Amino acid sequence: MGMTFTISRQALQRMLTLMGLSDKTVQDLLGVLNKQHRHVDAVSFISLLVKSGLKTDQIANVLRRIGIDDVTITNIFNAFDEEKIKEEYGKLVQLELGS
Repeated sequence: MGMTFTISRQALQRMLTLMGLSDKTVQDLLGVLNKQHRHVDAVSFISLLVKSGLKTDQIANVLRRIGIDDVTITNIFNAFDEEKIKEEYGKLVQLELGS
């Protein structure tokens, strides 16, 4: 089972606001998290932050402040990139291997 990291709603709200996100954007993001019962996997969390307008280095900073180490952050971004590629190209490309 993966690692679990916890951050208070207020701390996350403050962190995202300090990074330049508008109050409305932060509230929208927190609303999505509430709909998911305040639990989200790291790849989905990164996706939410990207959609909110944060850049990769800002997202990495958020993850570090939550307590995630750089190796794990790199692995999370790699998984995010793989998922994004699957979404964009997985439906368009079919590969068959002949014998």
